[in-house]
Amino acid sequence: MASIDPGSLPLGNPCAQCGKPISAPEWIEAGPRRAAYLWHCWACDYRFEAVAFFDEAQQDGEALAA
Repeated sequence: MASIDPGSLPLGNPCAQCGKPISAPEWIEAGPRRAAYLWHCWACDYRFEAVAFFDEAQQDGEALAA
């Protein structure tokens, strides 16, 4: 399993339903060259998943898409 640098976590992601910011993902699942984030909006109780894919050559962990 790939390790996740806590300094590179997405923060303040807007809710896909109501648009209110969500402070941090509820669950993170890391895999080779990708990370899946489960978001839960406590304002409207909506849950959604976002997946970030990482380029094999990238060393800084910056996502290509989410």
